[in-house]
Amino acid sequence: MNESVSQHYLADSLSLFRTYKQLAEKALAQLQDDEYFVQIDAESNSVAIIMKHLAGNMISRWTDFLTSDGEKPTRNRDLEFVIEKETSRAEIHDYWERGWKCVFEALEPLTEADFDRTVPIRGQPHTIVQAINRQLTHYAYHVGQIVFLAKHFRSADWRSLSIPRNRSAEFNAHLTEHRGTTRAEDRFKEVDNFAREVEKRSRQ
Repeated sequence: MNESVSQHYLADSLSLFRTYKQLAEKALAQLQDDEYFVQIDAESNSVAIIMKHLAGNMISRWTDFLTSDGEKPTRNRDLEFVIEKETSRAEIHDYWERGWKCVFEALEPLTEADFDRTVPIRGQPHTIVQAINRQLTHYAYHVGQIVFLAKHFRSADWRSLSIPRNRSAEFNAHLTEHRGTTRAEDRFKEVDNFAREVEKRSRQ
């Protein structure tokens, strides 16, 4: 892969991973402790289960990323969907941070030469781009679930993490005035700051 393309792809991927992490954590900050563990029906996962599953996946996929299969023999995926009664919010967050640490420690040092390699996941060879894309889509899917559940629990008290309703034109004008960025994490911050400003004005 061309050096400039591979490095641009890596930078954008890292930015997207950071954005999904920030998005989830903005939603998590709005939850009460007990709401982490609520399953809204028998087939749904709680926020805590989703976080535990994501962290377990991250630790398996990104530990020794270039030199071992992404599905580690030490991983027990089924247990990721079980939360012990004594588990606390702090413990879930510690595990969550451990998982994300694996993501960034694996990705940040990648070089141009690494993009010519393949890595196995469950015995199937993946290019580096395929392996990264596989996890980006997986994490985005589950982060969306976390946001949905947090919004459900907060209801009318939900603090928007996206462009507020009926404010799209105003936000576009804001971007034109402030020359918006192409980095995913910066775009998310712009939206978040705009939503907070709208909320602040509505309270005045």
